[in-house]
Amino acid sequence: MATVFKNIFDYEQAAASKLSQDAYEYLTGGADDKRTIKRNASVFSKIQLVPRRLVDVSKIDMKLSLFGNEYASPIILSPVGMQKLFHPDGAKATAKAADAGGHLMIASTVTNHSYATIAKGMAPKPWFQLYSTTQLEVTKQLIKTVEANGCEVLVLTVDVPVVGNREKHAKMLVENVEGRALSIENLAGKLGPEDHFHNPALTWEIIPWIKEQCKMKIILKGILSPKDASLCLKYDVDGIIVSNHGGRQLESDLSSLEALMDVIEITNTQIPVLLDGGIRRGTDVLKALALGATAVCIGRPYIYGLATDGAAGVFDVLNILDTELKRNMQLCGIRNLEEIDGSYLRFPKF
Repeated sequence: MATVFKNIFDYEQAAASKLSQDAYEYLTGGADDKRTIKRNASVFSKIQLVPRRLVDVSKIDMKLSLFGNEYASPIILSPVGMQKLFHPDGAKATAKAADAGGHLMIASTVTNHSYATIAKGMAPKPWFQLYSTTQLEVTKQLIKTVEANGCEVLVLTVDVPVVGNREKHAKMLVENVEGRALSIENLAGKLGPEDHFHNPALTWEIIPWIKEQCKMKIILKGILSPKDASLCLKYDVDGIIVSNHGGRQLESDLSSLEALMDVIEITNTQIPVLLDGGIRRGTDVLKALALGATAVCIGRPYIYGLATDGAAGVFDVLNILDTELKRNMQLCGIRNLEEIDGSYLRFPKF
């Protein structure tokens, strides 16, 4: 009899039993003492939901419209590198599940399969998460290649000038990515032994440079500061992903959700703002949307599904979260994403 997984935590337990120690520590690891990882998830419980009554919720519309494309849900798959660590099919399995469920996927620079392989047959095409690398010519090649393969949105990760203090898996990361022990097709043969996928010299001037290279929309991933949100508007980026890299970079003790509230005050609906980090339940999704997020991104949850049962596991994780979100919208008297706003939230006074 097949195992029935009721929630993300069931999948997390199943993944722990299937993965090697290296793979599991890479997946669950974070900076320093992992307080920021824990805060990403725990902070959701500090906000209360205030449901409305006597609303016809027999029909629920969760469709997300973003940059001219429509998706079945506001739940997006964050970029995760080296997915072959978790399942032999890697990001190809993730793409299959995302496409089947109508979810937007963001493909990583450092996943094992190339963007062309991942995106083949998908419509709409995945977004591409870009690490700038220490070689601008390589960065240019990456941009040109993904655009030629139909990518419409480039997601520049800006929170990795250097790799954070990931004590549990730092050695494995260096050996497998920097040492190329695992094939990273997007970068194959492009970087020398002294080059890196991250670039400590990166500045805001990379934005106009990228705009010269392509016609894709540009999203910045890793924004936490209101001052940087203002600069995003100044440099005319097309969107923001509020993210602390899953707590893997700086032990900031600042959750993505808390930063979202600060960023939203600055952007004020001028550009889409997505939340990345800490989503484990449909109620988490609902709270983030009510705080002003256009959509939410998940990373570890779908990788738990991938590790457990490949594409079928990823699809089921997405289905679980979609089902929870739909049910919670009904219980709150919300019929579509446009109706979700701060009136459904309460912040405890004690």
